[in-house]
Amino acid sequence: MTSPNHDSGYPTYAQLSTRTGQPVGTSWGLFPDPDRGTPTFAGPHQVLTARSCIRTGTVFGLDYPVDAFDPGMSARRTAPVHTIYSGHPAHRDDYLDGYYLQGSTQIDGLRHRRSDEIGFYGGTDDELIRPGTRPIGIQSWAESPIVSRGLLLDLAGHRNAQGDPIDHAGGEPLHLNLLEDVIRAQDATVAPGDILMIRTGWCEWFLGLNHQTKLEAKEARRSTGIAQSKEFLEWVWDHRLALVAADNFAVECLPPISGTPFLESAPHDKGMMHQELLAKLGMPLGELWRLDHLAEHMRDTGHWDAMIVVKPLNITGATGSPANATAIC
Repeated sequence: MTSPNHDSGYPTYAQLSTRTGQPVGTSWGLFPDPDRGTPTFAGPHQVLTARSCIRTGTVFGLDYPVDAFDPGMSARRTAPVHTIYSGHPAHRDDYLDGYYLQGSTQIDGLRHRRSDEIGFYGGTDDELIRPGTRPIGIQSWAESPIVSRGLLLDLAGHRNAQGDPIDHAGGEPLHLNLLEDVIRAQDATVAPGDILMIRTGWCEWFLGLNHQTKLEAKEARRSTGIAQSKEFLEWVWDHRLALVAADNFAVECLPPISGTPFLESAPHDKGMMHQELLAKLGMPLGELWRLDHLAEHMRDTGHWDAMIVVKPLNITGATGSPANATAIC
């Protein structure tokens, strides 16, 4: 396992698991801005360091169209209806109806999940989680966008090169050792404050299905993703990642693996890690990111990092938002 640097002044995950004065396994009370969470790790030093990742001046938008996943995997989210109207012959305006903020490429905010055990991040009262209130709302990252070095791990490319493609139809769980293998194969390093981008190839696979097969995949509720484990939580926290993003439906696999260690602590989520990452560690999750064209560029150049800018919509109190993610290579 790659060894993180513990000289940051923050406790290790093992120390979080035995801390006193705050709920165990949480980062509550550690950051100067209680609403920001792990994007705190991407400070001015990380922004300045990310400039060295700009080598060709090539820019990639990492968002799919807002109506790309129609149908998608979500049981409730539907594609928005775009209307253009005219007030007079020289005027045009438009609006969206039925716009789910997490319906396409997105970033999960800290309001997106509460812990079944201890509540929302930082102990935020349930009654404060409503439109227009600020605690742990997405506007924290809109007013001060998340900017850092982004490291892309091309799991799909690695497995394809081995002649063993990822099984998306089966919703293959991807274990931490695969991430470690890809880091070694890419001769990459993980740095504090990084935005980790995991390419599984799931979005490319799903969007290539016909309408009926998409509906069948939605009904099956099965999706490729990271296997649930405490080791993964320890790895992302101890590496001081600012954000974890992937090109699949939920970052982690669905359904959760048999024997997930979070079945008792997250019964409403059937043992997913979302509660551990969002409500306990304060780590945002990026879902359904478009990473194919970025991976192709990085493979051609031999550099697997870029400056990444994540600018959510400035909606006070929102639980999530389109990521508006941009890679500058």
